[in-house]
Amino acid sequence: MAKATQVIGIDLGGTAIKLGQYTATGTCLRTLVVPTPQPATPDAVLQAMVAAIAQLDPQRAAQAIGIGTPGPADGAGRIARVAINLAGWRDIPLADWVETHTQRPTVLANDANCAGLGEAWLGAGRRFQDLVVLTLGTGVGGAVILNGELFVGRLGAAAEPGLITLNPDGPPCNSGNRGSLEQYCSVQAVRRDRGCEPGELAAQAAAGDESAIAYWQQYGRHLGAGLTSLIYLLTPEAIILGGGISAGAELFLPTVLAEIEQRVLPSSREGLQILIAELGNQAGVVGAARLALQTHP
Repeated sequence: MAKATQVIGIDLGGTAIKLGQYTATGTCLRTLVVPTPQPATPDAVLQAMVAAIAQLDPQRAAQAIGIGTPGPADGAGRIARVAINLAGWRDIPLADWVETHTQRPTVLANDANCAGLGEAWLGAGRRFQDLVVLTLGTGVGGAVILNGELFVGRLGAAAEPGLITLNPDGPPCNSGNRGSLEQYCSVQAVRRDRGCEPGELAAQAAAGDESAIAYWQQYGRHLGAGLTSLIYLLTPEAIILGGGISAGAELFLPTVLAEIEQRVLPSSREGLQILIAELGNQAGVVGAARLALQTHP
């Protein structure tokens, strides 16, 4: 097959389907956002996606398609095993379906993995080959990039940093774990602990509220402890923090850095940088495009 010079990246979400057409060097040629059909059944989503691809790229200039789905894909990037907040999704062969309708090779990955791949390609991670990306949002998602490639393991389900155990007796997690990093560092954790949104709590801390300041320091300790496990396992060049909570990083990052310095041997963190994500809500589309380029070069 001829080398792909243009690709389409798609970020499939519960309320919107975002698309972008990119060159192999990362230039964005055009973008499109369409609403996710409600109910978001597999067939309805497929039809909306195929129509959006035709609208975005009527000349059929893109040679491959990458799709980020809100849940795990199989190891080969063919099947959406589950899709969070979408109706009736279980073991859906979405890549095959899209290929049949568009006649272009298609590959899938978890949306957090795509966001990580996007940051690695065109965002805060573009200078590194080995990095961990953490999305501090409703949950805590993430991605691991090793030697410039997305690491998903033999089942396609590897690199779930939000589900590592921080406290074996901590709050129960939807995964079946207890006291996972997600239970201490997600939007849901802030709501549970403080009864407000992270943005409100950040504003309180910025205004000098000592209780809010103390909470963010404790948040930084938890996050730093979680990152310690990832650093010892992977020794990345960089850790990139994204998601909505990262907007208030100045409130907890000093504590994160202090925790890592205290807990991690210098030999395991030499040159390590902790950075804030740069691509915002475009990271998933960018990463899906990169996935298509890497899978169908």
